[in-house]
Amino acid sequence: MIAKIDPIIDHSVRGLCSRPYPGHPKGCPNHAKKQGCPPGAKLFDQVYDLGQPVFVIWNAFPIGEYAARMRELHPEWSERQLYCCLYWQPKARKQLNSLVLEFIHWHPWYAFTGCPEAEGVNVTATMAGIGVTLEWPPRAVAYQVALAGVPREGGDDRDVD
Repeated sequence: MIAKIDPIIDHSVRGLCSRPYPGHPKGCPNHAKKQGCPPGAKLFDQVYDLGQPVFVIWNAFPIGEYAARMRELHPEWSERQLYCCLYWQPKARKQLNSLVLEFIHWHPWYAFTGCPEAEGVNVTATMAGIGVTLEWPPRAVAYQVALAGVPREGGDDRDVD
């Protein structure tokens, strides 16, 4: 799905990347290591021209249905295993990438980011602005979100996701 949005810029959301979570006491293992991750990731409002329309491209993955199906196939799995992103995210990301490629095909002057939080966009608040409520942690629907915008002059000297 695609909608025009007003991105909610909040650079503090970049701190989510360094928050501990199960199995990762220092946060995301990509933090400060992978290109496009904080603290080296450029800020969205420095890369994109916010005077031009910004679009959100998103995929809604039925994670609750997926977990129920996996529970039937693997009754020995824990709740954590049923919802583990390593199992369902590749399919969901493939669906999102297909939507992004279609958008870029029709709007070749746009660039996109598949990790807007790393660039200081509050995705939860941004999606709420168009009536989409994100669950944390997701139990019914998991959303993958990309943002597309027109690069600022001299602002997009990086590879897009």
